[in-house]
Amino acid sequence: MKVQKNCMVTINYTLKDDSGDIVDTSVGKDPLCYMHGAGYLLPKLEERIEGLSEGESVHADLTPVEGYGEYDEQFAVDLPREQFEVEGDITVGMKFQAETPQGPAIVRVTKVSDSTVTVDGNHELAGKNLHFDVDVLEVRMATEQEIQMMESSCSCGGCGGGCGGDCGGNCGSSCGGCGSCS
Repeated sequence: MKVQKNCMVTINYTLKDDSGDIVDTSVGKDPLCYMHGAGYLLPKLEERIEGLSEGESVHADLTPVEGYGEYDEQFAVDLPREQFEVEGDITVGMKFQAETPQGPAIVRVTKVSDSTVTVDGNHELAGKNLHFDVDVLEVRMATEQEIQMMESSCSCGGCGGGCGGDCGGNCGSSCGGCGSCS
């Protein structure tokens, strides 16, 4: 069976940066299971996987625009330290949900001083070229129940579909909100 809309697809992937360093991988961990066409993957990556069959592989190079967008300096902001209500220390790498003019967003701490905390609302991979190697492990049609779960489990209409992928872990499923992969 070929990968198409409403297929449950199980993949192993490795994401590298321009230096060839591994940024993320599922190899040696649990493979990623997702419903194809539901917006869980980056659109250009999903395009490259569409039409593949079990056992096939693809390499996909994505520009920043095709990935997580260009880095935007206006999303990095210095805030007064007293504005943070956190138990313990505020450390670089911490993530918070913040209210922005566009609505709630996840921001991460990139710098901490005695008086200010710099938070950045850009995705960690914004402005970077992305290099994916993907192996398709399993492809099957989704059940009606899985399709209904996907349509109802995320207010964005599918994990990653407008929510930046952040709902994938909060939809009540361990495989990115897509339901059972087996």
